[in-house]
Formats: sequence, structure tokens, C-alpha cells
Amino acid sequence: MAEEDYGTFVDWTQMGDLAKSSGPTKVDCKELKEFKQMARQGHWAKNHKLRAQVYQQLIKTIPCRTVTPDAEVYRDLMGDAAHKKPTSQAPLPEFVDGNPVPRYCLKAEAVASVHRIINCIAGQFPDISHCPSLPAITSLLLHFSKDEAQCFEQVSRILACNEPGKRLLDQTFLAYESSCMTFGDLANKYCTTAHKLIVSTAQDVLEVYADWQRWVLGDLPFSHMVRVLDVYLVEGYKVLYRVAIALLKFYRKHKMGGQGGQGNQQQQDSGKIRADIQAFIRGIGSTIAPDKLLEKSFSIRLINRKEITLLQLTNEKSLQQKGITVKQKRRNVQLALNPDTFSSEIVSAKEMHDIWSWIPERFALCQPQLLFTTSVHGCSLNRFYSHCEGYEPTLLLIRTTDGDVCGAFLSSDWEERKRGGNKLSFFGTGECFVFRLKPEIERYEWVVIRHPELASSIKTEGQEGTASSEDNSLQQPEKPAGDLSPFLAARHFNLNSKNTSMFMAGNFDSIIVGGGEGNALYIDSELNHGRTGRCTTFDNPPLCAESFQVSLLEVWGFQDAMAQ
Repeated sequence: MAEEDYGTFVDWTQMGDLAKSSGPTKVDCKELKEFKQMARQGHWAKNHKLRAQVYQQLIKTIPCRTVTPDAEVYRDLMGDAAHKKPTSQAPLPEFVDGNPVPRYCLKAEAVASVHRIINCIAGQFPDISHCPSLPAITSLLLHFSKDEAQCFEQVSRILACNEPGKRLLDQTFLAYESSCMTFGDLANKYCTTAHKLIVSTAQDVLEVYADWQRWVLGDLPFSHMVRVLDVYLVEGYKVLYRVAIALLKFYRKHKMGGQGGQGNQQQQDSGKIRADIQAFIRGIGSTIAPDKLLEKSFSIRLINRKEITLLQLTNEKSLQQKGITVKQKRRNVQLALNPDTFSSEIVSAKEMHDIWSWIPERFALCQPQLLFTTSVHGCSLNRFYSHCEGYEPTLLLIRTTDGDVCGAFLSSDWEERKRGGNKLSFFGTGECFVFRLKPEIERYEWVVIRHPELASSIKTEGQEGTASSEDNSLQQPEKPAGDLSPFLAARHFNLNSKNTSMFMAGNFDSIIVGGGEGNALYIDSELNHGRTGRCTTFDNPPLCAESFQVSLLEVWGFQDAMAQ
């Protein structure tokens, strides 16, 4: 009986259908690919004992540090107490950041066992400084453990994982905080409409996204969470991102459906939005089955471990540069701008707020800083360069004489143009994008983000050529590895065509954004006349009239609010 072997801590009256063991009773496979398929299909989802045995098998295969505490270590440390029920709950370590132990389907007294296991882990892993998801993981695994010692060993192996490029749990504040920023970036790219809803309703978007791990590890009902755990133990950390993004998509659908498709666009206190999302996820069982949640999670294209790792490293580097490596009081870094201090002749504070919601999450900690405007500095390309060089990234805003407004987010310093010598050369990374605000608002990202099939499996050799700005077959200078953000740099992709990685270029007589069969934006040396058209890099339509006169041009930098 599963109750006898792996049900010591389980309150079977709370398990519902999961208390009925059915389906396969063993798993005959050793290949990871087979495990992956079986986990997604729920091969062991209806048999508690089999699930417990599979978890044990999967966790034992995790590559760990040479010295990793096991069940015997727990028994030695706890002595006779290891075989007795705890009489009281010891306080949890500070590194769980106040997160309580989710009971799920445990017996009431088993929660004290989770406390005891976590406190023992704290003594064996002194390098853990911030691990808010540990209570949920420990509670979940206790459902499938014969005793506390076995649960302790399984959690220890998850924490001690040392496989290169693989992570299972954040154990430092730097890793956790960068994961929140990474989730914001992924939400921005892979569930844009839901992200826009959060941006338009929450006063502090980062505060809302700081809960993303708790949505999965804490708020999800047990029946849903164990299906996530099935896959998580096989595929790793990326599963948490996928499930959290799927939950955000379902939340947006729930909000729009409940309000006639319009939604409440008034900004609210972020705490209310967080509580609303939490209530939705806790009650998700009434409308969305566990397998439907997983199906939604794995229908999201392109998200992979490589992309997540690169983005996570970039965000960690950004936090380190700001000196944010340990937990501190969170500053209010909301995307809404102060209308009393923000002043632009092209966009309103509301429009700049919309643009800010598109930029990479690590720059959301920054405030806009006006670097150049033709109304003050005149219509000179030389002055444009002199005011913009040394700043990375920058935001270009253009208002035409017809009243249209468009622009571009440019990831790299304009000084990089000099590396091509006298030749017009493209540079920048795939974080660049172009947009228009009037007559309607729309953003156009790097085409490879939307169409990953454009990145081939065979790396193309040279990407060099010279021509005029009309045909855009421009030289692609060699970029030293340290000069670009590791995320979305073209050198990380095997592109079928150089025309899909022409982000920004400039010389003495023009600046160009987007290339390949045309330009998204071309501005002449007098910053007076411009052209716009479709280009293969962003696959955008013309951002305004194809030939236009510039009424006003502004360039904004990103001022580090934390350094003020």
C-alpha cells in the first residue's frame, strides 16, 4: 500500500482522486528523453507509490557536490528524535524570507517535520543566504518520503546540484532577484498582452513579478503542483518559468473575461494585484485541470535553457554593478514616471510609461535622462553623436511634421560605429526594437525572437559586405565578446542571413536603425529628413509616412536611480 510505504505524513482525506492508486505500477526506462516524455504525459501521476519511487530515482541521478549530506547524516544529527514526531514547530531560518510551509495534503503535525528538516538543512548548507522556495519543495517531497531522513536527503541533493548550466533552486538573493527580472523579460516577450495588463494596472510591476516563484511553489493546488513537480525533476528550473508564464496568461484571460473583455485599466496598489493573482491561482482548480496547465506551459515556443541562462547572467551582472547582492528594502522602482519631473516635447508621461514597459527588465530600475533634443542642441548629427556617445542603451524619439511619433530602443553605445572605420557598419544586439506611438501604438522586435526558425543549425561563415545605405549590405564588424550583452547578441545565433541582424548604424551623413531590404528608420545628417520602410531585421511596416520631415528629435538615456 502506498499509505504504508510513502504515506506516513499524508492526510489521505485531503488527497481526493490522488488517493486512488491506479495506472502503471513501474517505469521501465533509463533514458532522460523517455523520462521527459513520460513526465509530461503523466505516466506515474495516478499512482502515489510509483510517483514516490520515480522521484527518488530522479533525485538520485542529480550530479552533486562530492560531500552531500544524506539520510544517515540526518539520523546521526537528530539521534532518537529522528524517529519521533516533533512536539513543536521550530522557527524557520531567515533565508526563507518569511515564507510559511504550505501544508498541501500533509497531516497537521507533519508541518513541524518540515520545519525540523529545513532547520537541519540550514546547518548543513551555511552558504544558503536566500531560498524562499525551500519550504514548498520540502513540503512537497515529504508527501512522497518514507521518513524525515529520506526527505532531508532528497532536498539536500536538489540544493547540492552542481551540473554545469543547470539550476534547481535559487539559494542567494542575487540569484532570486535576477530570476524575478528574468521573468519580467520573458513575460514581456512571450505573453505581451498579459504583461501589458500588469503594467497598466499595477503601480510597481517588479513588485508583482517578485511573487512569480510563489505562484508555482506555494499557491498552486497540490494536484497541479505535483504534475509540475513531475516535469521539474526531469527538466529543471525552466519549467518554473514556463508554468508561471502560463499562469499569467490564464490570469489575464480570467480578468478580461470577467470584465467584458475590457479589464480595469486603472492603476491600483501593487499589493492588491498580488493578492488578486494569488487568489486566482489558489482557486485555479475549478476552471483549469493540471494537464491543461502543463499543455499551455509547453506550447510557448522558443523558451529554452540557453536563453534563460544568458538572460539570468545579464540580469545578475546588472544587479552586481548596482551593488545589489543581498536582500535590502525594496525601492519603489515602478514604471510610472513622475509627471512633475518628467518633461518631453514629444511624448507624455503616460506614453513614456508604455515605452518603459517594453524595455529589458534590468533597465526598469533606471529613470529617463534627456541626452539630446533638436529644440535645444540644434539639427546637427555631430552634436547628436557628441551628446549620445558614452551612453548605453538609449531611446530615440521622433515626431514628424505630420504629427506621427515613432522611435527605437537602441541597445549599444553610438561610439561603436567607429569600429567600422569610414564604412557604414551595423552593430547592436537583438534587444533593439522599433515602435510607433501615433497614430497607433505598436512595437516591432527582432524578427528572430518571433521567428526562431530564421536561426539555422549551421553557422554561417563571414557576414561582411559593403554598399550604400540604400541596399544595406553593410559591413558587420567583428565584436569582441566582452563588448556586448550576452543576451540576444547576434553572435549567439546561427543566422541564415546577415540581413536579420542589422540593428543600428551611423556615420558622418546619416543614422540608420534596422536593415535588410530597407530601413526601419533613416535620418539624414541635418536631422531634418527621414525615411522609413520595411526591413528584415524587425519585419516592420513603415513607422509613419515613408518619406517624412522631422519636427523634433529626442534621445533619452537610462539614469541609474539606485545611484542617486
